[in-house]
Amino acid sequence: MANKTNIFKHFYLLLVLLFTSVSVFAYEPQEKDKVVESAPASKHNENVEESKKFNAGELIIGHITDAHDWHIAGEGEHSIALPLPVILYSKERGLSIFLSSKFQHGHKTYNGYKLEKNHIVAVEEMDVVDAHEATIDEEVTNGLWDISITKNVLAMFVSFALMLWMFISAAKMYKRNPGQAPKGMQGLLEPLIIFVRDDIAKSAIGEKKYKKYLPFLLTVFFFIWINNLLGLIPVIPGGANVTGNIAIGLVLAAVVFVITLITANKHYWRHIFAMPGVPIGVLVLLTPIEIFGMFLKPFVLMIRLFANMLAGHIIALSFFSLIFIFAEMSTGLGWGVGVFSVAFTIFMGMLELLVAFLQAYVFTLLAAMYFGSAIDEGHDMHNHQDDHDHDRNF
Repeated sequence: MANKTNIFKHFYLLLVLLFTSVSVFAYEPQEKDKVVESAPASKHNENVEESKKFNAGELIIGHITDAHDWHIAGEGEHSIALPLPVILYSKERGLSIFLSSKFQHGHKTYNGYKLEKNHIVAVEEMDVVDAHEATIDEEVTNGLWDISITKNVLAMFVSFALMLWMFISAAKMYKRNPGQAPKGMQGLLEPLIIFVRDDIAKSAIGEKKYKKYLPFLLTVFFFIWINNLLGLIPVIPGGANVTGNIAIGLVLAAVVFVITLITANKHYWRHIFAMPGVPIGVLVLLTPIEIFGMFLKPFVLMIRLFANMLAGHIIALSFFSLIFIFAEMSTGLGWGVGVFSVAFTIFMGMLELLVAFLQAYVFTLLAAMYFGSAIDEGHDMHNHQDDHDHDRNF
């Protein structure tokens, strides 16, 4: 049984931040803390030589996955990173709060826990310091609740702070300068807000009922767009990939799914379970398909956002890694491939700027379409006349 980390940790983040403090410093293991191999000298030299080779997989995975520290520069034991609060709770051992620097990049255990492939696990030997010698306690690990402030969680708080600053600044400008032309932050946000309102909410939901969904649609659009832009930083060491994490897409899609179900009217449910005008014999086949499609829609939302943002980062980082791979073969070959790789990486970065906006737009548009289909009043003559009048006025 995997750790129960990804399901509940986002609900405890604000409370956790109120009781934890984060210290910013670079840390590096002391010489006495380094693991000394007991193998023969020749074998040890081979292992050292092998460890010095560039590992493209580790570079890519390290930049696109979540972590318990925020990597800034360097690699391995000599890397510079921002340690983040580790918050663990188990029924057997109670609550533990400490900084991730205690793990020394996964080489040490602390308070009965160790870092195993970016996941915290419990160990049986409380007095063993070397993480490589400690044995995993499966029973405690299976019941472990990890509500730590990880890199992606901290990145989300950064995006929340940016959103608050942007919208509060724009609101103050509206209050200070009523009736005047927008400028500054107000001028940046107003076209985007009008775009979401007119081209997404009104067109997909309708003139009469779009307003109650607009705050959510605006929040989702700007949250995805800002985090997509911040997610471009993983091409450079030190960034976080929030929207490239499937857990984020899962939560957003689940919220859309719940809102759709809560606000759906009788016409929506009738078309799901007993579509009008369809023979009963056909309904036996059609109804299960409609029910399956109801659950498939949020799944598609999740996969589309996750896969598109993740794929772009992997491609860019893969071409960037070619520089070091060919440089190990020949310095001249590394320089030659480097020109091509840097040019393509820059091109992918520019393309990702467009994808960042498109994915926010597509997610918000599909969410609005799901809401619109859930509150559709049917296709009687009165509704057709309202739709005709709306289209004519538009």
